[in-house]
Amino acid sequence: MITFKDIQKAQELIGNQIIKTPCTYSTTLSEHTNCNVFLKLENLQFTGAYKVRGALNRLMNLTEDEKAKGVIASSAGNHAQGVALAAKKLGIKATIVMPETTPLSKIQGTKKFGANVILHGNFYDEAYQKAQEIQAKKGYIFIHPFNDDDIIAGQGTIGLEVFDALPDLDIVVVPIGGGGLISGISIALKTLNPKIRIVGVEAEQMAAMKASVEAKKIVEVPKAKTIADGIAVTTVKENTFEIVSKYVDEIVTVTEPEMAQSIMMLLEVEKILVEGAGSAAFAALSHGKISNIDGKKVGVIISGGNIDVNFLSRVIERGLSEDGRLTTLKIMVPDTPGIISEISKIVSDHGANIVDIHHNRTFSNTHLGQTAVHITLETKGHKHIKEIISSIKKTGLNVLKN
Repeated sequence: MITFKDIQKAQELIGNQIIKTPCTYSTTLSEHTNCNVFLKLENLQFTGAYKVRGALNRLMNLTEDEKAKGVIASSAGNHAQGVALAAKKLGIKATIVMPETTPLSKIQGTKKFGANVILHGNFYDEAYQKAQEIQAKKGYIFIHPFNDDDIIAGQGTIGLEVFDALPDLDIVVVPIGGGGLISGISIALKTLNPKIRIVGVEAEQMAAMKASVEAKKIVEVPKAKTIADGIAVTTVKENTFEIVSKYVDEIVTVTEPEMAQSIMMLLEVEKILVEGAGSAAFAALSHGKISNIDGKKVGVIISGGNIDVNFLSRVIERGLSEDGRLTTLKIMVPDTPGIISEISKIVSDHGANIVDIHHNRTFSNTHLGQTAVHITLETKGHKHIKEIISSIKKTGLNVLKN
């Protein structure tokens, strides 16, 4: 297990190679959560995520012979870019295996640093196995994304910066994938302030660390799709499992809609662009997953901001829907003139905006003389939606919320 001194050494080694990212206070988010919220903005780090810290520390600790062999890594995106950038800085040949489902922005971001990118599999674990095969054949040095002491120590430098900026924090909330980030941060912060509470957050779809800690042994969880691709792993490893079990006070999970809504809120309120994994810690805080926070000083690790623009639009739509600001209604109507106009008037009278309206007589499953109308509305919240539905139902029409 790494020590506090290892993290201090990492800070000395990589300190002038990284950005000391800000810890900003948010008045609006503090009012929203009833605690004092400070955001550690690692989305502003080189490559758009914290991963470059661990990658630099690992590669700068390689021997000259190891550097000459070249390195290989597997990653869903951020570790890939971190390793690629570190390798470019040090003149080391890098090969990165990424899942085929990796967002285009992360693939392009990795390639621009000169790394050879190989796409394989639909999940991180499949990319990991492929990287292991290539490493065995080519003799490259494998750079693990989290189960490595140098990697963990590098990520732990975030904890040193958080304490330096905010020594009296009560709680720090950290996303968990394989556990390298929270391992380094928890060792740093618990050493400097043993009373601080460390809360880990995983995507509900793939909560491998939570399942392992609860079982008191490493267990594998089923593969699943999640917008938090950066923390989507089916199994954790020995190093991080041991550290998390010792230092992390609790682990909670967040759902896909909760992360989508948090991405939208951080963008809209704080003008901060985050990816799915980067939103996880705030999602837990925002949706009441963390107990006993009233009036407390809470640090939230925003781990990354590398989100594909096309995907971002879909996430925002989902977030708006979850927030009650975008909804689609299916209305069964008689196939008579003027009925669409009547519905439009009801919507207008309630101050909602019709974004899209569609009906199809030919391919509708309704009986003759009736058709299904699908209307997408911009609304002001869930209460507003209920009011609109109630008014439409008063006309005798059947309304379903999609």
